[in-house]
Amino acid sequence: MDTLPYAVRTAFPLLFLLVPALGALLSCRRNPDRPALEIWARWWSVGALGCGSLWITFSFLAFPDAMADAIGFAHSPFQFEIAFANLGFALMGFRGASASPRERLTIGLGAAAFLWGATIGHVHQWFAHGDHAAGNTGGILADDVLIPAVMIALAVWSIRRARADRDRAVRPVAARLG
Repeated sequence: MDTLPYAVRTAFPLLFLLVPALGALLSCRRNPDRPALEIWARWWSVGALGCGSLWITFSFLAFPDAMADAIGFAHSPFQFEIAFANLGFALMGFRGASASPRERLTIGLGAAAFLWGATIGHVHQWFAHGDHAAGNTGGILADDVLIPAVMIALAVWSIRRARADRDRAVRPVAARLG
């Protein structure tokens, strides 16, 4: 893995942003009758959080030392713990495929608690210790920030849209009763 150029190593995690975005765009074009917001929410949950976290799980279980080296961290039991934390996020991401918007909001908030904390840790290591390892800066920071942020935004947008639709449906009935 060290033979790959730094730009490739640090950009790889961006695939977990790009692939779900492209999948959602193509699905929206193929299925114009389905709500685009739901298509995006499901693709993002499964593709970005689910598949991205499953990849991290596999990587930390199969290649723990290489992953620690890629991040610039010491080898320790943290690799095993990170693997299973990510397995939990993968399961939540896959659950998001059939979850309600409120459930997806909860999934996004749970992912944010961990991933935004990881972001703070990566940035601290970057500035406090000069850790510019490919797995500490670059694409992984974008994933850690954007995956939960987009999940939360899509869920909030879905909840608000459902509330507005419900309010529009109730107004004509209330006007006839009033």
